[in-house]
Amino acid sequence: MGTVVISIDAELGWGFHDVVDPPTDRVESGRDGWHTLLELFDRYDLPATWAVVGHLFLEECDGVHARHPLAGTWFEREQTEWLDRPDLRFAPDLIRQITDADAAHEIGCHTFSHVLFGQESTTLEIARAELLAALEAAENSPIDSEMRSVVFPRNSVGHRDVLAELGFSCYRGTRPNFDAIGPDAIRKIGAPPIVHPTIDEFGLINIPSSLYLYGFEGFARRLCEWLWEDPIVSRARAGVAAAADEDGVFHIWLHPNNLMSDIDVERLRRIFAHIAERRDRGAIEVKTMADVAKAVRSRADEMVYEYPPPSGR
Repeated sequence: MGTVVISIDAELGWGFHDVVDPPTDRVESGRDGWHTLLELFDRYDLPATWAVVGHLFLEECDGVHARHPLAGTWFEREQTEWLDRPDLRFAPDLIRQITDADAAHEIGCHTFSHVLFGQESTTLEIARAELLAALEAAENSPIDSEMRSVVFPRNSVGHRDVLAELGFSCYRGTRPNFDAIGPDAIRKIGAPPIVHPTIDEFGLINIPSSLYLYGFEGFARRLCEWLWEDPIVSRARAGVAAAADEDGVFHIWLHPNNLMSDIDVERLRRIFAHIAERRDRGAIEVKTMADVAKAVRSRADEMVYEYPPPSGR
């Protein structure tokens, strides 16, 4: 039976705090989009992995983060422009709504302050500090959240050894050109976006992404909808069908701040309704990243490894 995984990059302002001119419409859509997502997940009884920026667990802070290796310029926007915007910096109320939802969601880790792990400037010390700070913020929160899954900010994969060292079990990996946007997204239409999780050299489960649900926007999207239909909805349906046929994983992802208009919500509603319908017919299962990782480990001897398993296996 095929599997659908839905992962959410839950970041509010932290997804843009390092951007010189952040997109105001998306920044301001984060909270409303978060609520809308939760409502849709409950309506269709779909569990998801919510990869939450660790800073959002906090109720307050001085904005300095003196113990962090990047204290100073990295947190400048929090100390200046967004100093009076707690709604962009903190979100224990929203995280609580994830755990209180009817759907059986997982809370994963999106680092502490959205540092890009794959950048050369992100040292081992910075990566470890980011993850430890996220774990500490979650542990000190009254919200029950045992984070085991990681989604790298902007899909910039790096320092997987630190993930393994700190007890994480899996991460969202990437596939070449599979998260492309614009013209590249059009060229990808037709290829089944199915993935097969593998165990990497650090013992982590790599659950690659299949499709970013908001990577095809603007005029090209409107033209396709006018001539045909929303190509992302069509691609999602094809992915669900392929997952069922190939006994693979169809891993879709998005941000709450992608939901800026009614048409954005309608795209998601149609995709979720289709997933729920196929699930109810017994064609697929819907699992969190942690669920998939657990299943992979349980049948590890049957998996195709990315790297040779230890001798004697």
